Amino acid sequence: MGDDSEWMKLPIDQKCEHKLWKARLNGYEEALKLFQKIDDEKSPEWSKYLGLIKKFVTDSNAVAQLKGLEAALAYVENAHVAGKTTGEVASGVVNKVFNQPKARAKELGLDICLMYIEIEKGEAVQEELLKGLDNKNPKIIVACIETLRRALSEFGSKIISLKPIIKVLPKLFESREKAVRDEAKLLAVEIYRWIRFALRPSLQNINSVQLKELEEEWVKVSSAVPKQTRFLRSQQELKAKFEQQQATGGDADGGDDEEEEAVPQVDAYELLEAVEILSKLPKDFYEKIEAKKWQERKEALEAVELLVKNPKLESGDYADLVKVLKKVVGKDTNVMLVALAAKCLAGLATGLRKKFGQYAGHVVPTILEKFREKKPQVVQALQEAIDAIFLTTTLQNISEDVLAVMDNKNPTIKQQTSLFIARSFRHCTPSTLPKSLLKPFCAALLKHINDSAPEVRDAGFEALGTALKVAGDKAVNPFLADVDKLKLDRIKECAEKVELVYGKKTGGAAEKKEGKPAPGKTPALAGTGGDKETKDTAAKRGPLKKAPAVKSGGPPKKGKPAAAAGVGGAGAKGKKGPETKEIFESELSIEVCEEKAAAVLPASCIQQLDSGNWKERLACMEEFQKAVELMERSEMPCQALVRMLAKKPGWKETNFQVMQMKLHIVALIAQKGNFSKTSAQVVLDGLVDKVGDVKCGSNAKEAMTAIAEACQLAWTAEQVVAIAFSQKNPKNQSETLNWLSNAIKEFGFSGLNVKAFISNVKTALAATNPAVRTSAITLLGVMYLYVGPPLRMFFEDEKPALLSQIDAEFEKMQGQTAPVPTRGISGHSAGGGDDGEEEEQEDVGNDVVDLLPRTDIGDKITAELVAKIGDKNWKIRKEGLDEVTGIINEAKFIQPNIGELPAALKSRLNDSNKILVQQTLSILQQLATAMGPNIKQYVKSLGIPVITVLGDSKNNVRAAALATVNAWAEQTGMREWLEGEDLSEELKKENPFLRQELLGWLAEKLPTLRSVPSDLLLCVPHLYSCLEDRNGDVRKKAQDALPFFMIHLGFEKMAKATSKLKPTSKDQVLAMLEKAKANVPAKPVLPAKASSRVVGGAAPAKFQPASALAEDSGSNTMESKPDPKKAKTGAASSKAKGAQGKKSISKPNLKEDDDKSGPVFVIVPNGKEQRMKDEKGLKVLKWNFTTPRDEYIEQLKTQMSSCVAKWLQDEMFHADFQHHNKALAVMIEHLESEKDGVISCLDVILKWLTLRFFDTNTSVLMKALEYLKMLFQMLSQEEYHLTENEASSFIPYLILKVGEPKDVIRRDVRSILNKMCLIYPASKMFTFIMEGTKSKNSKQRAECLEELGCLVESYGMNVCQPTPGRALKEMATHIGDRDNTVRNAALNTIVTVYNVHGDQVFKLIGNLSEKDMSMLEERIKRSAKRPSAAPLRQAEEKPQRTQNVGANATMLRKGPAEDMSSKLKIMYRTYRIQNRNVGSHSEAVHTVPREFQLDLDEIENDSGTVRCEMPALVQHKLDDIFEPVLIPEPKIRAVSPHFDDMHSSTASIINFVISQVASGDINTSIQALAQIDEVLRQEDKAEAMSGHIDQFLIAIIMQLRLIYSTHMADEKLDKDEIVKLYSCIIGSMISLFQIESLAREASIGVLKDLMHGLVTLMLDSRVEDLEEGEQVIRSINLLVLKVLEKSDTTNILSALLVLLQDSLLTTASSPKFSELIMKCLWRMVRLLPETINSINLDRILLEIHVFLKVFPKEKLKQCKSELPIRTLKTLLHALCKLKGPEILDHFTMIDNKNESELEAYVHRVIKHSMDQTGSQADKDTEKGASRIEEKASKAKVNDILAEIFKKIGSKENTKEGLAELYEYKKKYSDADIEPFLKNSSQFFQSYVERGLRLIEAEREGKGRVAASTGVSPQMEGSCVPASTHPVSSSVGNINWEEVGPSVYLERLKILRQRCGLYNAKQEDRPPLTSLLSKPAVPTVASSTDMLHSKLSQLRESREQYQHLDLDSNQTHSSGIGTTLALPSSASNIDDLKKRLERIKSSRK
Repeated sequence: MGDDSEWMKLPIDQKCEHKLWKARLNGYEEALKLFQKIDDEKSPEWSKYLGLIKKFVTDSNAVAQLKGLEAALAYVENAHVAGKTTGEVASGVVNKVFNQPKARAKELGLDICLMYIEIEKGEAVQEELLKGLDNKNPKIIVACIETLRRALSEFGSKIISLKPIIKVLPKLFESREKAVRDEAKLLAVEIYRWIRFALRPSLQNINSVQLKELEEEWVKVSSAVPKQTRFLRSQQELKAKFEQQQATGGDADGGDDEEEEAVPQVDAYELLEAVEILSKLPKDFYEKIEAKKWQERKEALEAVELLVKNPKLESGDYADLVKVLKKVVGKDTNVMLVALAAKCLAGLATGLRKKFGQYAGHVVPTILEKFREKKPQVVQALQEAIDAIFLTTTLQNISEDVLAVMDNKNPTIKQQTSLFIARSFRHCTPSTLPKSLLKPFCAALLKHINDSAPEVRDAGFEALGTALKVAGDKAVNPFLADVDKLKLDRIKECAEKVELVYGKKTGGAAEKKEGKPAPGKTPALAGTGGDKETKDTAAKRGPLKKAPAVKSGGPPKKGKPAAAAGVGGAGAKGKKGPETKEIFESELSIEVCEEKAAAVLPASCIQQLDSGNWKERLACMEEFQKAVELMERSEMPCQALVRMLAKKPGWKETNFQVMQMKLHIVALIAQKGNFSKTSAQVVLDGLVDKVGDVKCGSNAKEAMTAIAEACQLAWTAEQVVAIAFSQKNPKNQSETLNWLSNAIKEFGFSGLNVKAFISNVKTALAATNPAVRTSAITLLGVMYLYVGPPLRMFFEDEKPALLSQIDAEFEKMQGQTAPVPTRGISGHSAGGGDDGEEEEQEDVGNDVVDLLPRTDIGDKITAELVAKIGDKNWKIRKEGLDEVTGIINEAKFIQPNIGELPAALKSRLNDSNKILVQQTLSILQQLATAMGPNIKQYVKSLGIPVITVLGDSKNNVRAAALATVNAWAEQTGMREWLEGEDLSEELKKENPFLRQELLGWLAEKLPTLRSVPSDLLLCVPHLYSCLEDRNGDVRKKAQDALPFFMIHLGFEKMAKATSKLKPTSKDQVLAMLEKAKANVPAKPVLPAKASSRVVGGAAPAKFQPASALAEDSGSNTMESKPDPKKAKTGAASSKAKGAQGKKSISKPNLKEDDDKSGPVFVIVPNGKEQRMKDEKGLKVLKWNFTTPRDEYIEQLKTQMSSCVAKWLQDEMFHADFQHHNKALAVMIEHLESEKDGVISCLDVILKWLTLRFFDTNTSVLMKALEYLKMLFQMLSQEEYHLTENEASSFIPYLILKVGEPKDVIRRDVRSILNKMCLIYPASKMFTFIMEGTKSKNSKQRAECLEELGCLVESYGMNVCQPTPGRALKEMATHIGDRDNTVRNAALNTIVTVYNVHGDQVFKLIGNLSEKDMSMLEERIKRSAKRPSAAPLRQAEEKPQRTQNVGANATMLRKGPAEDMSSKLKIMYRTYRIQNRNVGSHSEAVHTVPREFQLDLDEIENDSGTVRCEMPALVQHKLDDIFEPVLIPEPKIRAVSPHFDDMHSSTASIINFVISQVASGDINTSIQALAQIDEVLRQEDKAEAMSGHIDQFLIAIIMQLRLIYSTHMADEKLDKDEIVKLYSCIIGSMISLFQIESLAREASIGVLKDLMHGLVTLMLDSRVEDLEEGEQVIRSINLLVLKVLEKSDTTNILSALLVLLQDSLLTTASSPKFSELIMKCLWRMVRLLPETINSINLDRILLEIHVFLKVFPKEKLKQCKSELPIRTLKTLLHALCKLKGPEILDHFTMIDNKNESELEAYVHRVIKHSMDQTGSQADKDTEKGASRIEEKASKAKVNDILAEIFKKIGSKENTKEGLAELYEYKKKYSDADIEPFLKNSSQFFQSYVERGLRLIEAEREGKGRVAASTGVSPQMEGSCVPASTHPVSSSVGNINWEEVGPSVYLERLKILRQRCGLYNAKQEDRPPLTSLLSKPAVPTVASSTDMLHSKLSQLRESREQYQHLDLDSNQTHSSGIGTTLALPSSASNIDDLKKRLERIKSSRK
């Protein structure tokens, strides 16, 4: 027991592994209890036992094993991880349990196996059981068979795969062990129960006795459908249903249905092993079959017959065999051999099934022709053959051949063909027999039922009856419209007798089959049933591709209106019911007509019809109209009424009013009555005759449209065009074509006889009259919308000039989709309408491709040519290929008959000579284009071999092969390629090139398909092996393709397919699948790429929704029998089954109704920036196209997926326009609530909207424009600025829409363009719109020109880009446009410019032709406006202007004017300032009223006639300000010594120019700055500025404020203009601050405001966003340094201290602002050692005292930053250090020292040792490194810099030099490199700047910390635009406090000082110190205060200026507005007084 006690203590899992069986037994018992106890199937406890379960079942001790089995069963049942043990445990059960003698053990083993199946591990278990069947121990075999039988019985054939079991059954029946045989028999019976007779073929070869026994057993098997009784874990719902049924007592009908659905029917064919027969053919077969003796031929055929009896044949190349059999059938004279060959073909077709499809097209015509044989056995053999062949292909594919034979004269052939059609129809469903097929077949069969031979008629009836039964009345009746009743009854009788293949199969008829497709894996019916699946899948592509017979059966006969095809095909399609019948109306005699008309019209009306008096005729027409309006449809005798109208004078009516009424009445009758073609023929001649009439044309068109609606457009159009072209009147011809263009848009293109139109269009194109040619080209454009590129093929032989016009028209239409028909659909019933139209739509493409005249090149492919191609000598082979190329090129379009060419070309694809391979590939490409969709029959024989070439080792060969495959796929669609095993066989080949190319191709094509054949699943195992390929590229391609396979196959199926992989591979692949699952794109809603080829993308969106829905509803059956509804085009989809299509609509909606809550636009951080970066870096396509290609749409989808809600994106990219409308509605709804989201996705939203501009659906367009208006409104409110990327990818496409024909759209687009100017600079808009004027669309050109005019009117000439001259020249070219509206628009625009700009326009537009110039002058004369910018005395102005004398130049200098002006031009050429004369300076100023504008001319005008309101502008202030000036006696003193030396008027001129610096007009300001800069740069002239410095700086401060508050916020202003202005301001100020004497004149208040303005500008984030923003900020940095260095040290220090105080006081101020001010102070501290002697220390200490008073130490410590207190301390330390104790003598200006801690602090500092203090201050300032000591001497610095610039100048070291310069500047930020740059060229300077900028960007990203966005400067109202806050801006006071008397006192002091009056006895101080009062009023007077004091002086300076002897044109007109007035010199005070007196007296 001691041992026992040891293992008893062990944990359970260890007991289970113990060597003692007892311990193990105990362990198993405890484990069993444990397993039953654990509730959680995912408990970690289970994992402990993963490795042990196999030991449980394979225990060597029988007793323990039993218990182990029980525990294992519990484990498998309850553990989540049990599945991982399946293989090893099942293997253990088979080998170690099934051989046990104990029944209990076997039973438990069987239960374990079944439990594994229940937990979804059926395949692994089945595999182990099948391995067990090979065991030598019969016990094991029996147990395995029994387990399989039990599994099948309980789980059913859906879960237990039967194919491998059936494969081993025959072997089991041969076993020596009876027990095995008996068990096998039971298994066979069980299998039979599930699949019935499908089992028989597999057991044909077992012992006959056994087979007989089996059959006896089979008979006993219940006929009830077997049911699954045990369910997988995933089938719990089914289980619940099943249990419920059991409880309620069994099978209700519903149950039946469900179960029936659950039982998949197995196709016997699938269970068979394929036999390879090609190698087994007799070696001499091909010789024998050609032998002359019929016996030898018979031998050869018998050998084949024997081989093809195998029910399933291995796929291979049967082309040669089929070829010889076909030859025997067609040409052999021995009928016995014909029958034998037919049997062989039938055997081949049955054995190969789908794989035979590729040969069907060759054989069918031959067999049908052979039906002329009358011998029954031959006929029967041929019937069997053709029926077997039919099942391998689709009706669509062979329809052309069949229809061709139906016109044969031989009655037997006709009869047999009809019978074949009848049999074929029985295999069809409504969806595989679409109208496009029915139409030609019915047309041909209708001829057969009228045939003279009774057997042909009977066969025709049977075929039509079958069609009626299959497709239903609704589809077939339109084609039987004119069949008499007897025949119709006969057809219906036949229809009742017909039994459909489908009907028999599921007992639920076709509808049920379609309504709910069974989810089974492989649809199967016994015998031929399985073939049906091939048919379905293949037929699905039917509708899209060409229906070859459409033409042969139908349209050629369209000429006769009564012909079946014409009427049934074209006519009846669109209409239903009575209207179709009424097409036929017998012609009535005139008497009958008069009688009928008399019954409904007033007598007077009939009498006056032919009255000689037109008024009577008019009255008669009015009565006639009233009568018609009141008539009921049924009572209206249409023919009689129109014949009355046609009575004399009829259509020769001379009075246009009567004629108009008459035409209107015709339209009314056509609309209101049952209007027949007979009636139409009465009036059409007359209508066409009047269609070109100016007055009656529109009425004639209206009538024609009404008739088209009544009688179908197809017929009406044909008649109308024929009539028009039988006349000679070109006006009628062109108008008829115009009418037709519009009619096609309104009615759609259905049923139109394209061929007839094309011949007429060709006639029209050859017309001499240009209007007819233009109309014809327009009509072609409209047809192109529907027909697509194939249309061009008809005109390839036209003259190049004409062809280029046609191409231009087609290009215009490119990308547009055809509009949705709005007419011609009234007669439809709700259900029928869609069907009909969709069908018609898709017909168009087919028809056109069919219409192309195709050449039959079959006879040119001779045996010699084929022999050449196969010759041994490569040169001869090449010759052969060249010949083929020549044949195809010559023929252009060919019929599919190309004889032996495919085989010959195929052999060349593996030619050893690669050049020939490439040539063959290019021939195949040509072939695809030439043959069109018919090429699809060669996909298997030629297409797949091309894919093999993708494995070639040469890159160029592979590329050529890929191009060929794509060219083919474009014609054929993808289905042909994916069907069958060919593709999977290719993928199986372990060729890395082939694999990567093929996978890449599939990855490209699969996402575009809406459904795929089930055969795609065959590629999956090979795809998995590619995932583990040795070649990395293959692996990558396989991974890329994975998600696209998953789109179509689903994750489940693909995961299931991994079960065959090795465990390690399986895990890897599953991981990849999981990863791919997350990236699976949505199934495409649009039709596949290939499908839209024919229609050229024109199928209207309207026709697509049903297809999308159908795809959803059918997708669960995807695997093996793609729902036939999912045809390749949207158009073909819901055709045959409208009703079911509609029912399914609700389902997907419920299913897809995702959670629509939450935002629709997701904000992705930096998402937009990243997208822009990608586009810039060319990682994605640049949004730039003429029409949006698929890759753009896909790219946009991808970009949107991250930032737009999935459900909204689905709507946005839906094929149906209604979904686009929905999407737009949602976007409008969310616009306000998700502003940020919209802005973050703005780029993709705008791109999506550009796609909508290419739709032709008006409702979408209108909705999109409505959204855009709201969007731009919102963006302008949010002050958003459109980025360049957004603008360039949107505006050009918006501008396209400005040329829309519809007024309402044009208006909307124009209003959007206006709104855009608020969020995008008008000057940049100008460029885009200018581009729009180059369009071919005249409406667009005209609208763009008008828009340009509006821009110039609103924004002035600055808006013109690149220069006004170039822009105007370009506009002027349009004056000579051929289109009248464009000419007018161009003239109007230039007149607008003239109104803004005056006569200079003539100079700018350059040379115009005489004619254009006279038109322009005439228009200018007519335009009432006079140019407001030009002065009144314009006559004198012109000559002056031509002399090029700059007025400002004359003012400033006495030197030669031209010289000055040209210098200016050179200096500011970078700012693109044209050499404009002063006359135009303020061209736009007058439009921007500013508070300070003065109309000096008005004031000066006359001695006393000024309007009294003029001075009221600033009236209340002016008087107040002036009073003090006039009272005291002035002591005149010159403000500056220079004034005395100068001409007294110079000051006035400078005043005037300075006044222009602050102008609201940017150009005026720039020019003023340029002139001042010119003065400052010349040393001898600079002194003239002395005394004007404050004035100049105030003007600049005002201008900076104006830019900040107005220009920067003005979206319409080009930001480049602002940058120019900034550059000028900064440039002129740097010039100023380099002249120390002038710089020192700046006063404290002005410096304070200046520093405030500059720092604010540095922090303005908007500047940073400008293109040159960084450059501007750098320049300001430099300028600030200059200001600090050169200004008066006392003034600048005081100004900085006051600024710092203000910024700390103002809570709204940015901390960055204060920080920069402190940095300036530190800079000043650094300069103190040099400037300490010139400083007014008393003043500085006073400022510090005031600061500390406002901010005591405690308060400073509360600041967020300690910098302010450190800054002050540093300043004081530095001062103390430099002055020592002497500093204590400088407290003189401080009245009460105790108010602040200043004195105490200074005492403390002085007490400390000087050294310590110094070092401390240094630390504070310099952070430990005193730059002053460090600085190299100036000479040394210059040497270093010279060395650096030398490097930059050399070619080799330029980069190194720039890097050194950057480092140097970084180290010594205050280093002045200006002197080195000054002497260099402009180019070198900009090169250096750019280089430094680049280095900075590389090293640090942006050099500057982004400032907080809204810096709102507080002081003196700098942010407040003067115009809106006159009061606040006129009274400048910090923080907007109540204005106190002290401020006025201050102002008075300033005024006194300005006027030369002394304020106090402070002779020793600079005169401006008086700007500050005593400490009680610490506020520094701001520049705004000074401004007001100067208004009066401005007037004086103006007056003086006007007295100068300048020509009138140099004087500013009344429009001169300036935002500030400036002071004059003291010498002008007297003038000032006089002038004020004069103004006052005039006011009185």
